[in-house]
Amino acid sequence: MEPVTPCRLEVFRLASGQGRSYGDAMAKESKKMTSEGTPRFTIPGMTTEQGAQIARLLQDRLNALTDLHLTLKHVHWNVVGPHFVAVHEMLDPQVDAVREMADTTAERIATLGLSPVGTPGALVADRGWDDYSIGRAGAIEHLGALDLVYSGVITDHRAAIETTDDLDLVTQDMLIAQAGQLEQFHWFVRAHLETSGGQLSTSEASSEVAAARDAGGRAGAKRKA
Repeated sequence: MEPVTPCRLEVFRLASGQGRSYGDAMAKESKKMTSEGTPRFTIPGMTTEQGAQIARLLQDRLNALTDLHLTLKHVHWNVVGPHFVAVHEMLDPQVDAVREMADTTAERIATLGLSPVGTPGALVADRGWDDYSIGRAGAIEHLGALDLVYSGVITDHRAAIETTDDLDLVTQDMLIAQAGQLEQFHWFVRAHLETSGGQLSTSEASSEVAAARDAGGRAGAKRKA
């Protein structure tokens, strides 16, 4: 019979409902690594404190990118209506590209000497936003909500670019390239929401639900006209 190691004992405790849940444990581990950790080594030419600062910034970007590609896939599965095929097929290349961004970001954190955290429980514990709030809905409604999703991700990416300006130009280049691609995907979304006069149907919306409603209302009015 194999000996019961401390690791196995913890698994038994979790399986039997004793002690912390797996999600709680990973959330605590994420907090330790992203908020308190200082690497024993980092990239040549940077201090370990600088490496830790950039890694913490990138962990937030990793969380956002992971959340984004899951959200895009959710929309891909739940879009309905006359524009189904166009939007359904438009989103898969975006999912693949954002997944690649997340992978590159995680590898940059590891290069800086810290451990990237990619578990669902840790993401939910650390993020500063709520889950995407639209289920099965028309293509235009989903695109209205995605307008706000992309706006948030891009705004935070641009803030990260500013932060890295004096700390790490290599990381900044990575973020700039990602932002450029994210902005193009945002344009693809907004092209469905824009009038010929250059106005967005979601311009006054402050929530995903409101953006979906405004986009759908504008589309319905155009069909009636």
